[in-house]
Amino acid sequence: MLEIFILGYCVYFAVSMYTSFMQISYVQRAKHLKPIILDADKYRVAGDYGVEKERMAMFSQLVDFAIFFIWIGFGLNVLDSVLVIENHWLKAVLFVDVFIIINWILGLPFELYGTFKLDKKYGFSNMTPALFIKDTLKTGALFLIFGSAVIAGIALIIENLPTWWIWGFVFIFAVIIVINMLYPVIRDKMFDKFEPLKDKELEAKINNLLTQVGFKSSGVFSVDASKRDNRLNAYFGGLGSTKRVVLFDTLVEKLSHNELLAVLGHELGHFKNGDILKNIGIMGVVMFVFFAIFGNLNDELFLGLKLNNEPYAIIVVFLMFSPILSFFLMPLISGISRHNEYAADEFGSNLATKEDLTTALLKLANENKSFPLSHPLYIFFHYSHPPLVERLKELGFCEDETTNVEALKSEYVKED
Repeated sequence: MLEIFILGYCVYFAVSMYTSFMQISYVQRAKHLKPIILDADKYRVAGDYGVEKERMAMFSQLVDFAIFFIWIGFGLNVLDSVLVIENHWLKAVLFVDVFIIINWILGLPFELYGTFKLDKKYGFSNMTPALFIKDTLKTGALFLIFGSAVIAGIALIIENLPTWWIWGFVFIFAVIIVINMLYPVIRDKMFDKFEPLKDKELEAKINNLLTQVGFKSSGVFSVDASKRDNRLNAYFGGLGSTKRVVLFDTLVEKLSHNELLAVLGHELGHFKNGDILKNIGIMGVVMFVFFAIFGNLNDELFLGLKLNNEPYAIIVVFLMFSPILSFFLMPLISGISRHNEYAADEFGSNLATKEDLTTALLKLANENKSFPLSHPLYIFFHYSHPPLVERLKELGFCEDETTNVEALKSEYVKED
């Protein structure tokens, strides 16, 4: 049984590395072609950034591959021999916490390099060491308090219920729903500064847009995202009474009112088309499959790992091997997501105009240095959104077919 899981992990690693290699080769060639979508200087810079980021990801995967075999070779057994605790749920909490913390420490160099070297080199990161430490301590505290509580909960379910995987699924699914509901509140209280929009004219336009589609929220807020990063973004956060519209201050600064309304119109398209509920449903099905698989493993797997078939071992095996299943399910999930994005674009362009949505997408691509071309295999496995070129084609603005994009790019350069 363990051999099958190891083989699956090796296949996952090989396919993942191959897609990254093909992506790097593709972008290396494409960045020397005639620029599309992005301005000429930003086109090549975006290509360089994409290549460097993917190379870092490949190196990180190599390290993860080595760490994986260290864990299954002797690491889990050593940790098991150190944590000699008779109480099963307490051992599960301590074992899994230590396992996650060790993995986080081993991955920390890549996080630091990405934040303080790579992202600063390309003008994204405004993170300071003090803010990084502050964020890390807060995140760590949340994990130790609430993460440990969740681990304890699932451990108690495993220990006390024969069909634990069904009730474990219900418990974890409920936890995820609660987290999504509380996410904007937690961000507001612990990490970001949420403020009502200072531009009251824009706020009135947004509220009118929300009323138009029947979207009820607890408010429209601007968040000081620029203290960490210069990328542009916006999102609808929370569920039920905690729903709110959140605009990055960078987005408010760079986009016109009509462009902002077009971007929000796209997000409202997801709401109106029921994509949020669909995504929750898909996530539930995937999680149920995961729990069904990992909840019915025989003792042979745990004997191979030199562990007891107890809550701590089941949870760690779940954490180690679920990425394999996730990776190979992603093409299906991402394919559905890309279809939904096209529909949301259509909805957003009808609420505003196709021109406003197009110029907004162009600005987002230029400011975020998003390279517009990717290898088809990489898109298949990794893209939850269609490539920008394809989105523009659907909106009727394609460089290969019309001159509209060039005209809009010229307008963007003038505004910039």
